[in-house]
Parts: sequence; C-alpha cells; structure tokens
Amino acid sequence: MTITTVLFAFFFLLNFVLAGVVIFLERRHVGATWAWMLVLLFLPIVGFIIYLILGQNLSRRRIFYWKDQEKIGIKEITKNQIDLLRHNSFPFHDERTVQYKDLVYMLLVNDGAIMSHDNDVEIFIDGKDKFHSLFKDIEKAKDHIHLLYYIIRNDNLGKQLIELLTLKAKEGVKVRVVYDDMGSRKLPRKFFREFIEAGGEVASFFAAKIPHVNLRVNFRNHRKLAIIDGEIGYIGGFNIGDEYLGLNEKFGYWRDTHLKIVGKAVYAMQTRFILDWNQAASKEIRYETRYFPDIVSTGDTDVQIVSSGPDSEWEQIKNGYIKMINSAKKYIYMQTPYFIPDDSLLNALKIAALSGVDVRLMIPNKPDHMFVYWATYSNVGELLKTNAKVYIYENGFIHAKMLVVDGKIATVGTANIDNRSFRLNFEVNAFLYSQYLAKKLENIYKDDMQKSRELTIEDYRNRPMYIRFKESVSRLLSPIL
Repeated sequence: MTITTVLFAFFFLLNFVLAGVVIFLERRHVGATWAWMLVLLFLPIVGFIIYLILGQNLSRRRIFYWKDQEKIGIKEITKNQIDLLRHNSFPFHDERTVQYKDLVYMLLVNDGAIMSHDNDVEIFIDGKDKFHSLFKDIEKAKDHIHLLYYIIRNDNLGKQLIELLTLKAKEGVKVRVVYDDMGSRKLPRKFFREFIEAGGEVASFFAAKIPHVNLRVNFRNHRKLAIIDGEIGYIGGFNIGDEYLGLNEKFGYWRDTHLKIVGKAVYAMQTRFILDWNQAASKEIRYETRYFPDIVSTGDTDVQIVSSGPDSEWEQIKNGYIKMINSAKKYIYMQTPYFIPDDSLLNALKIAALSGVDVRLMIPNKPDHMFVYWATYSNVGELLKTNAKVYIYENGFIHAKMLVVDGKIATVGTANIDNRSFRLNFEVNAFLYSQYLAKKLENIYKDDMQKSRELTIEDYRNRPMYIRFKESVSRLLSPIL
C-alpha cells in the first residue's frame, strides 16, 4: 500500500467523521445540513474549517442580558395584554383589526412584543428625506442619542453623521453608537477618534477577539435603529452610506423603506438597543428614567416591535410574515431585495395564490450578492407557477423589506425574505395595525409598479441555459447563503 493511498484513505475517513459532526450539529435544518455536506464534498477538510467559522448554531443561547429590564415593567405589561387577548377585551383602536389578535398574541407570547397604541408613524422611501429628518432630530437632541446600524461607511454621509454626533457629544448629550463588525468591516479605527475624545461611546457587535479571525462572523446584527431622547425612533432598511442616497453608480437610485415613530413603541426600540449595546460594549447601560420618558403623541397607530435572531428558539419575524400571509383574503404585496424563503413561507405564498389571493412580489433588477440574486430567481419561478405576479424594479435598486396585506396590516423593518434574515441575522421589524398606513404602503407599492416590469411565466421559461445553471447551483447553496 503506497503512502498516497494511505493519505487518501485517512483524509476520506477524516472527512467522513467531520461530515458526521455537521449532521449532528445541524439537526434543526435539513436544508442547511445538505448544503454543508455539499461544501464538505467539494472542499474536504477546508469545508469543515469554513463550517466552524460560518456554521455555528447560537440557538437558545442567552447572549442578551439587561438585569434592570424588570424596572420598566415589561413582564407585567405582557401578562396584562395576554390576559386581555384571551378574554377578547384587548383595546384595538380599529375594530376591523381584531381579526389579527392571534398574530398579536403570537408575537407577544413568543417575543414579548408589547402592543402600543398611541404611535404617530411617518414613512420614508427616499434616503435624502430620511437622513434629513434624522439629522434634524439629532440636532434637537437634549439628553441622549442611541444609534445601531449594520453598515456605517467612511464616506460623505458617514462623515457628516459622525461630525454631528461629535458636536452633540461636546454639548453634553450622551451619544452611543453600535455597528456590526462584519457589515462595517471597512471602517478605519480613526473614524471614531474625535467622537470618542468628545465623550461619545462606540461598540462593535460581535467584534473579533483576534484580529482578522472572527468565529462569529456569520451572525450579523442587521438591525437599524435610531432613538432620540427616548421619544423618537427610526427603524427600517437604510444604512449609513452614500449609496443609500443614490450616489453609487452601480446601483443608481436607492429605493428603501424606513419609519419614524413617535409614541410608546419607542420604548420597545430603546429596550432593543440597550440589550444590543450591553452585549457589545464593555460598559453596560443601567436603567434610568431618562431613557423611558413620558411621551406625548397624537398618533393612534397600534405597533409591535418584533426582534429575531439565531439565539431565538422561534423565528418570530418569519412566523409573523406567515401569519399575515395566511390571513390574506384579497391581496399580498411584498418587497424584498432577496427572496430565498424556506418551504414554510414559500408554501404559504403558493397556497394563498392558488386560493385566488392576489400575490405580488417585487425584487431588484440587479444583484448586490450574486449567488443570492440567482437563488432569488430560482424561487421566483416557483411562485410564477401559481399565477402570482412578480415585478422587477427598474428605477435603481430596491432594498425595501415590506409586506402589506388586504390594506389592513403591514410590516416594515430590516428582515429580508431569506434564510440569513430568518436564522442567522439579528433583525427587528415594526408590525403596523393600521388601515391608514397599510393603504399608504399599498399606494407606494403601486407607484413602484409603474417603475417596474412584470416577469411573466413565459419570460421565466425562456431564460437562457446559463442562467438556469446559475440558479441550480445557487439554489443548492441557498440554505447557507
């Protein structure tokens, strides 16, 4: 027996053992298990190293902790709202939204997503408008500013923001910024230097303990939150960077959806920020009434702020999407830059379309992640078979994460329709129980349709062979993209 044969047998056996380890560790998701097995097959040994970096499972680990959380009365409020829902006495502002009480209950029980009633909500679909409003509110801040963004760029918009935050820190306003270590990996260390010297505080989420080696790189904080004085909150799809103002030639105009909220829902956004800050920062935030002031709002929108992540037992945002889809009687309008749903969500959409519900999906006409783009196209084909309608946005790049159903209920946030958002990323969405806002988002969707082309089943069936090949490969890898 030659040395080559012995080595081959050894590596074959070792790869077999490593494959068994992957099967054991990936018990929850069969699709992800097979995708990792494919990686191991084509990249023996190396594939397992990639798995150790990208494939860890954080499910049920407690990584967010705030020992003062009970002081804001979340448990008491949650218990009270659960009792009201069970006894059919929950105070919905609009009786026509009572039909969604099971959705409210599910998000309340499994995520502690308290329903708040007095919210005034403004919708932004253009980056210039969103950042103009955010910067104005930052300028007016008197007590504190809390920002959490997946991406912060070292470009004109990023520099304008940090200069403004530095100025506010010098004024004595408490300013804290959290950014994701992977999403903002191109940020130079000097970016925050003057800001920190002025008294600002910065934390990197899941920062690498060893330079250039981060074993949690696959788990990204994809949330985008801004809380001003505990009274105003921003949530949605825009990150911090010039491309979100439409200044990147590759993408052109950047179409996204973001919300500004004034009302008690800001308390939930503030709590989410504090939990994320305390995970990322060395100096934790303790409870102070300044972070939860009395909020005067003339709004009447019912809102739940829902979080999800790889630490959760349940995929709360995805389950919320499915409940909304299953409730549809007339239409489902959905916008997402990536469409890689698991079987449960894809089947929900298929069943709705086959039942006569007007199902419409809008996706970009260009990729920002190649494999994800072609995996999206593969799944789109499945929808088209059910007579659902698919629109390709042509006026730049659409990054919006929006779902509106029957003109009664909607959700806007950070979660895409893909496995990464559902299982790997830390996400946050606002669920809106408001016919006024749902109709407004419906009209925005219809305006976007005027800037889109419809992809028909005939177009899809006539796609070239090389595109079919790209779709097939991307679909195999989609559980781990």
